[in-house]
Amino acid sequence: MFEKILIANRGEIALRVIQACRELEIATVAVHSTADADSLHVTYADEAVCIGPPGSSDSYLNVSSIIAAAEITGADAVHPGYGFLAENAAFAEVLGECNLKWIGPSPGSIRLMGDKTKARQTAADAGVPVLPGSREPLADAAEAERSANEVGYPVILKAAAGGGGRGMRIVQNAAELEGQFNTASEEALKAFGDGSIYLERYLVEPRHIEFQVLGDRHGKVIQLGERECSIQRRHQKLIEEAPSPVLTPLLRDEMGAAAVRLAEVVGYENAGTVEFLLDHDGRFYFMEMNTRIQVEHPVTEVVTGQDLVKWQIRLAAGERLSLPETVPVKGHAIECRINAEDPKRFTPSPGRIESYHQPGGPGIRVDTHVYGGYFIPPHYDSLIAKVVAYGEDREEAIVRMERALEFFVVEGVETSIALHRRIMRDARFRSGNISTRFMERFLESSDERPRVEA
Repeated sequence: MFEKILIANRGEIALRVIQACRELEIATVAVHSTADADSLHVTYADEAVCIGPPGSSDSYLNVSSIIAAAEITGADAVHPGYGFLAENAAFAEVLGECNLKWIGPSPGSIRLMGDKTKARQTAADAGVPVLPGSREPLADAAEAERSANEVGYPVILKAAAGGGGRGMRIVQNAAELEGQFNTASEEALKAFGDGSIYLERYLVEPRHIEFQVLGDRHGKVIQLGERECSIQRRHQKLIEEAPSPVLTPLLRDEMGAAAVRLAEVVGYENAGTVEFLLDHDGRFYFMEMNTRIQVEHPVTEVVTGQDLVKWQIRLAAGERLSLPETVPVKGHAIECRINAEDPKRFTPSPGRIESYHQPGGPGIRVDTHVYGGYFIPPHYDSLIAKVVAYGEDREEAIVRMERALEFFVVEGVETSIALHRRIMRDARFRSGNISTRFMERFLESSDERPRVEA
């Protein structure tokens, strides 16, 4: 087992890794920018090293500074969390060259699954259903148009080198294609350093369902059930739950088996997530694989009783996976991502938290790095907390989430707490009648439509 782990990240996920390390009796090193000096992950780590000014490129993406921090403090492994360098194969390789263990999948798996066109082809070769679309990145808008004519409109353009909604555009007809292709390519280039775009048939109102997988270096791969992630805005998830309210036992088995089959084909090690789209007829299609721990991992932890971060560390240290091939799921869990943002405009709301009181009580978990008096810097993602509610069934989980959100107080900055409370009361949400267009319809039918400045 490792003696000291450096966490190459910030915020609540960095603190979450520290908590897992404490239970495993592993020392921790926090790295931070000058803007994050007062974050809780810095406070609770055994050691902390400032690695640069606020800008991510000068701090959390600065590979040489992170490696120097690991060498100075004597760390023997690095946990990347999610975001930043978590899916950077080159970073994982450099760590190996510096005799530092990488807590994550192999660079080869990261590179293969990070190339979305190659990932789609790998899934298809493994017998996992994929949407009709281009097999390779598209050379230009003209090739995109030819591919769209073969697939049939509407289509969706996606960045070949990344995800998270960046470099993604829905195209309804041929007249829109060239402009949307150029926009998607420019956005992908800016976000990932690669403007390559591929194309798929667009499902109008699918559900977004992902399966958590774990693999060890001895060839064993298992799945720990699914998460429903359909409630999103601009392809960014807002609410996740486990299990999905729509999957039948048969469909769950089929999707879980497909996720495991893909992970086995690529020789996957550590924690990962295989994401699918599910249509109205119960047909599912591979979308992508995330080669890291997910923001929404707590809902799986709550319903399975397994600590995924501790498993990441154990697997990276070479331990065998001692869990059954299908881990039992008990009860229901829902997670709300609480962002520091203007709920009317969906724009970040950095600033000082004047008053803070987080909820508790039966079935409630809060992952956060903030507190009363904390200054939310403007340089990073606006996520400040994740509230997870657990119940014996979905109805109890919703009721507990409503109570938790009512008792959650954050003053001094705008947050999405009130928006989540309204979603919990929405009849369509409560019935489980949701899709990836839920938020679009929810905002159209309420006063939540973003305001446009004159």
